[in-house]
Amino acid sequence: MAVNQPGQSDFTGGGSESPDVKNAPDAEVSPTIDMVQVLTSERDDLKDQLLRTRAEMDNIRKRLNRERDEERRYAALPVVRELLPAFDNLQRAVDAGQRDHNADVLLQGVQMVLKQLDDVLSRLNVKTIPSVGLAFDPNVHEALQQVPTAEHPPMTVLQELERGFQIHERVIRPSKVIVAAAPQEK
Repeated sequence: MAVNQPGQSDFTGGGSESPDVKNAPDAEVSPTIDMVQVLTSERDDLKDQLLRTRAEMDNIRKRLNRERDEERRYAALPVVRELLPAFDNLQRAVDAGQRDHNADVLLQGVQMVLKQLDDVLSRLNVKTIPSVGLAFDPNVHEALQQVPTAEHPPMTVLQELERGFQIHERVIRPSKVIVAAAPQEK
């Protein structure tokens, strides 16, 4: 077996190029090189475009997260704005009651504030849950006590201790009630 000398290849002809490339005209090699350069340039452009798109998407995600956090942080702002006039009027009623020592003036002021709060809740689509005289509904009522009575059917709401509220169909707070129970037999 013959050992190649430095500069020789395993191919016949002893050169480092294959016979086809060595004998190929420059006109055929040049378009191939040009095509490689064009494809390399396109690849680099696409890589750059991909990186820019990724960075843009990341920036959009960060901006949306910031906006969402800000929206959550100040979500109560419209409700607070609606409640502030009622707060102001309640303060005025207390001031008038202290100044005049007249319970009627104080009562009238508190009633006006209560009406104003009802109006605010109504504008926010918050409604009271009806209770007294109706059948107990565990979805909207919380029974705190049962009172035996023959005057009302069992599980009828007799008294509302704390008013319940709902927004649309979702319960914000159930009504806390006392319900009728069947009288004990003697």
